[in-house]
Amino acid sequence: MIQLEKVSKLYGNVIGSNDLTVELGPGAYGIVGPNGSGKTTLINLLTGQLRPTLGKVSVFAQDPWRNRKLLRRIGLCPATDVLYPNVSAYEWVTYQVRLHGLAHADSKRLATESLAQVQMTENMHRPMGEYSLGMRQRTKIAQALAHRPELLILDEPYNGLDPVGRHQMTQLLIELSKQGTSLLFASHVLHEIEEITSSFLLIHGGRLLASGTASEVEQIIADTPQEVVLIGPDVPKLIPHLADQHWVDTIQLLAERTELRVGLRDPSNLYHSVADWISKDQLRIDQFQTANSNLTAVFESLLRHHRGESK
Repeated sequence: MIQLEKVSKLYGNVIGSNDLTVELGPGAYGIVGPNGSGKTTLINLLTGQLRPTLGKVSVFAQDPWRNRKLLRRIGLCPATDVLYPNVSAYEWVTYQVRLHGLAHADSKRLATESLAQVQMTENMHRPMGEYSLGMRQRTKIAQALAHRPELLILDEPYNGLDPVGRHQMTQLLIELSKQGTSLLFASHVLHEIEEITSSFLLIHGGRLLASGTASEVEQIIADTPQEVVLIGPDVPKLIPHLADQHWVDTIQLLAERTELRVGLRDPSNLYHSVADWISKDQLRIDQFQTANSNLTAVFESLLRHHRGESK
């Protein structure tokens, strides 16, 4: 369905995408990365809005930059707000469907159906200038799926949606996936993607740092140098176990000897050993977590791994 071969996109001296190589078959995939990581650049390359500086982009075995008819098979919900204040959602979505070459009667029917899918039926004839941000977001998603695309690409689709709207949108995307629509779902919030798919692309700094299922990505992260924190009254008793290990870089005892920070060259070794140490010595350890548990820190750690840095 999607193939990128050594794709780079440069904006002058700024790198938007950096040597991306990936192949995806039909299915649902999450693109995960911090804001500014290159997710939108990748989406624009896949939809033919940008031309790669280097490399080759292929969608359904065609070049999206050269073949505009390919967009008939793709639905795009962009991150930007592209709606018109004096036009109704019904008029706008109908027009968007017409641009794909469908007859006027079919366009009106498909627009009505898609707006119903996103719970916009009651408001679809009001001017979009009267809409809340959540209503405008629903309308963008409606136009993306109205022409029944084979591939639906969503860039931060939950922007502006309240908790009820997020739940409704999640259920809609799950149902579309079950019906055979392929999804490419970009977000900087991991749990939003996890509800829909277990397959991820991790992007940071324009690079593809990792890809695979959640368990495969977790294993990659487990094999990446990082710092962990152990908290509890018996953490000092772990120091003799850690002191002579070649895979331990640093050991710090903090917070009145109840917090132990350990810099690890190979975290998987600790994960395999710490339970045995705790059990054997009957230690009380209350918490065990990564010191940098936020997503940006994980990407930074993977980026260092890509550069060949040990720490």
